[in-house]
Amino acid sequence: MANKKLLVDVDCGVDDAQAIMLALAAPNVQLLAITCVHGNTSVENVCKNSLRVLQACDRLEVSSVPAMIRIVNENPGEVSLVATGPLTNLALAVRLDPSLPSKLRGLYIMGGNTESRGNTRVCGEFNFIADPEAAYIVLKDYQCPTYLACWEFTCYNKLSWDFCETWLAQDSHKARFMETIFRHSIQASQSKSFEKVFFAGTGLTSCDSYAMAAAVDDSFVIESDCYPVSVELTGTHTRGMMVVDTLGFLKKSHTAFIMKKVDMEKFKQMMMAALK
Repeated sequence: MANKKLLVDVDCGVDDAQAIMLALAAPNVQLLAITCVHGNTSVENVCKNSLRVLQACDRLEVSSVPAMIRIVNENPGEVSLVATGPLTNLALAVRLDPSLPSKLRGLYIMGGNTESRGNTRVCGEFNFIADPEAAYIVLKDYQCPTYLACWEFTCYNKLSWDFCETWLAQDSHKARFMETIFRHSIQASQSKSFEKVFFAGTGLTSCDSYAMAAAVDDSFVIESDCYPVSVELTGTHTRGMMVVDTLGFLKKSHTAFIMKKVDMEKFKQMMMAALK
């Protein structure tokens, strides 16, 4: 019986699809709904992409309507919210219902950066850059346990291309679906510009899947830092950059768990199971 209830907010690109499929394959998880936000593409395309993923997994019964507040209020203390896109929906939700964060079991975010490395601008990670004000609000107002899979962390924890070949070679409809939607990304990864952005060696970086894996399995994260975090809103070059307050200057009582080390063997097992 499922003992983890997840609500997932996505801007459904390829790694979002990988993360959704990881959650759908986990026997201990009940995916209550998928809500959609602009980011990788328009919100209309995000909805279509999410439905394609659910169709490939034969799971069209999963709701894809923006019902975040209702679902959390119906399941107080039981739902973990996984955000793999810009945080616009989460910021709007807490404005409409300020009590929402207190009713969450936990919040898992793929986004932000810890070493001022950018992947969209000089110092900014894509999801936070897309809506810096929303990221600022979420990191300020969501006082529930918060776990961050930041940009640099995902690059340091790549899966090998050999694993990727084995992963996609599984004889299943889901594996063939993933190979189709992932083909362009694999081709693009051969370029020098790709390797420059996705630093720290070559390999598969399924950014959103790390946040999802942490939500699915409490033992996945082996080591993390715990600091107050915020987002820069006005800097000429640093707007959207995540600020890690290691010395306590911000005087914030709430801290976030910033993932540093995870169980990569367990991650491989979850990724393989996602396409079986």
